[in-house]
Order: sequence, then structure tokens, then C-alpha cells
Amino acid sequence: MALSQQDIVKIANLSRLEMQPDEGEKMQLQINSFFEIVEQMRAVDTKGIEPLAHPTHAMPESVLAHLQLRLRADVASEPNNREANQRSAPAVERGLFLVPKVIE
Repeated sequence: MALSQQDIVKIANLSRLEMQPDEGEKMQLQINSFFEIVEQMRAVDTKGIEPLAHPTHAMPESVLAHLQLRLRADVASEPNNREANQRSAPAVERGLFLVPKVIE
């Protein structure tokens, strides 16, 4: 699938983007090169290959032992101050802020 210059102009218009003519040509080349990569990936026969749930699942245990996930612990870092935060609200019901209806 390759995009023409008219396609690029139409996409830019729909996206509300203002492009100079030379920018449109450059964008067309970049997008079409991306589509070429996608077509190459589609051409690969993947029958019988199970998808990975996570990229590290294919790594040997010896490698995984050296990896450290850089995620912080999932713990509450601040106390629950709901009541104090809602004191200045004009209307509260069962712990929820009440707001005027804006959509009918």
C-alpha cells in the first residue's frame, strides 16, 4: 500500500495540519517507507509460532536472573485525605463530589 501526494494532502487537511509542498513530499516518502516495512513483516511465515505474553518469556533463566525490573512497589504513598479534600466542596454524597448535570 503506497500513498499518493493527494492522499497526504487529504490526511493533512483532515488532521488540520498546514504543510508546505516540500514537507508533503518528505512525509509521503516516510509513510511509504513505513508501509514497506509493514509489508516485509507481513511476508514472514509465522504459522505454528506462539505469540509471547512478554518479551522476556523467550529469554533463558540465566539471563532473566540478571534482569531487574525498574518498577516501584505498588503501595499507597499518601494517606487517604478524602474527607479533608471534600470539606470545601459545595456538595458531597457518599464520598463523591456532586456536580451539576451538563448533558441532558
